[in-house]
Amino acid sequence: QVQLVESGGGLVQPGGSLRLSCAASASIFSNYAMGWYRQAPGKQRELVAAISSFGRTNYRDSVTGRFTVSRDNFKNTVYLKMFSLKPEDTAVYYCKNLIGYFSITGLRPRDDYWGQGTQVTVSS
Repeated sequence: QVQLVESGGGLVQPGGSLRLSCAASASIFSNYAMGWYRQAPGKQRELVAAISSFGRTNYRDSVTGRFTVSRDNFKNTVYLKMFSLKPEDTAVYYCKNLIGYFSITGLRPRDDYWGQGTQVTVSS
């Protein structure tokens, strides 16, 4: 059964940092690109970072230079390190296995299954 379990969110001040983790079931992790989506209140879910099964990465322009995605293929876990956080980064963050052309605009969710997400709130 596919499982995606996100953790590591919280409340942080502007300029702060967080590291998110996502534990995935082995059946999906090793064969797919993985990505981090976020959804802010009243907005559509958007892909902000992606990493291929070989470690190639791609980022949305608004987070480039501030977010770093990585994966541990032995632990079936993907991470998102976030630095210099801004209030506009406030959202629920989800990880997802992806298919499609490897770019932020070309990748899409493999299916309709989503984990519970983890809330990130950037506020003073």
